[in-house]
Amino acid sequence: MLTIGVIGAGTMGSGIAEVAAAVGQVVLVDVDLDRARAGRDAVEKRLSRAVDKGRLEPAKKGELLARIELAADLEALAEADVVVEAAAEDLAVKQEIFAALGRICSPECILGTNTSALSVTALAAATGEPQRVIGIHFFNPVPRMELVELVRTPFTSQECMDRSREFVQALGKTPVVVEESPGFVVNRLLLPMINEAIFLLSEGTASVEDIDTAMRLGANHPMGPLALADLIGLDICLAIMETLHAELGEDKYRPAPLLRKMVRAGRLGRKTGQGFYSYH
Repeated sequence: MLTIGVIGAGTMGSGIAEVAAAVGQVVLVDVDLDRARAGRDAVEKRLSRAVDKGRLEPAKKGELLARIELAADLEALAEADVVVEAAAEDLAVKQEIFAALGRICSPECILGTNTSALSVTALAAATGEPQRVIGIHFFNPVPRMELVELVRTPFTSQECMDRSREFVQALGKTPVVVEESPGFVVNRLLLPMINEAIFLLSEGTASVEDIDTAMRLGANHPMGPLALADLIGLDICLAIMETLHAELGEDKYRPAPLLRKMVRAGRLGRKTGQGFYSYH
C-alpha cells in the first residue's frame, strides 16, 4: 500500500486526502495541527453524507478515516511514496516546502504540487532533484471532479510521469498531460472568461444573475462564471489572473479592478459567506 503525503489541510488538501485514502495510507500535514484536524473533520462530514445517501458503507467510512493520520511537521513524510503539496498559492512558501522535501523524502518519492498557476519548474529547482517533481493539479471539489492535470517541466523524468499517471488513475481520475505553461490548460481558458464576466458586471452590462443565466442557458455551462468564481474563491481567481498577466505580459489577462476590490474587502465567495452571491 502506498504512503501518500498531503501538505495543506484546506479545501483542496482535505479533498486530496479523502480520495488518496482509497488507495493508501495518508499523512495530512499542516503547520497548524488544529487546521489538520479541521481538514480531517471535513473529510468525515463528506463521508457521513455519502453514508446517509447510501453511497458508502459505514464500515468503509471508518476504514478511510483510519487511513488519514495528522502531522504538523514535514519530517513525517520521510517514508512517503508520493507527496502532493496543496499549501497557500505563494511561490516563496511553496519553494521553502519543496526545498525541505528534497532533503526529507527518499530519492524514489514523487514530489507533486497542486498549484493552480505557479511555475512547477521554479518549485522543482528548489529541491535539487527536479526530475522527480511534477504538477498534480486536482480540481474542486476533489472527490467529484474527474480531471487531474499532470504538468511536466523540462526536467520531469519519464519514470516520474508514468508513476504519477498510474497514481492518478488509481484514484479513479482521468489525467491529461500538460507541458508547463502559465495556467496550464483549464485555468488558462477558464479564468479569463471569469475575469471578463467581472468586467461585464462592473461596466453595468448585465446583473450578476443575468450574466450567469446567459452562460448557463446560452453556452450550456452547468454553472455561471460568477457563481463559479465564488466556488473557486475570488482570492484564488485573482492570484491566477495576476500570474497569467505577469508571465504572459498581455493586457487581456489584466485582473478586473472589481475583482481586486472584492478580495481587499474580504468578500472571497463561498468560503467567507459573501462574494458575488450571499451564502449566509
